[in-house]
Amino acid sequence: MSVTIEIPTAFRRFTDGAPKVDCTGTTVAAALTELTTRFPDLSKHVRDESGQIRQFLNVYLNEEDIRFLGGESCALKEGDRVLLVPSIAGGSH
Repeated sequence: MSVTIEIPTAFRRFTDGAPKVDCTGTTVAAALTELTTRFPDLSKHVRDESGQIRQFLNVYLNEEDIRFLGGESCALKEGDRVLLVPSIAGGSH
């Protein structure tokens, strides 16, 4: 089984420039673990010191925020797309 994790431009320097990485994880958590095992420098940008997905990183499964799908434990199926979307701070003062 293969799922695709889409890597945001800001993180591609940690994936040797790859915009997409194929993984075989059966849950979002397993796919993220596979990704960060393959690219250890990316790990600190995905998870915090306690192992949780970073507060400012949004994770989507096929356009749906995983927070509304049961979190990291939601199951993946063949052909799914996981998108990593870092929150961008901004605005005017």
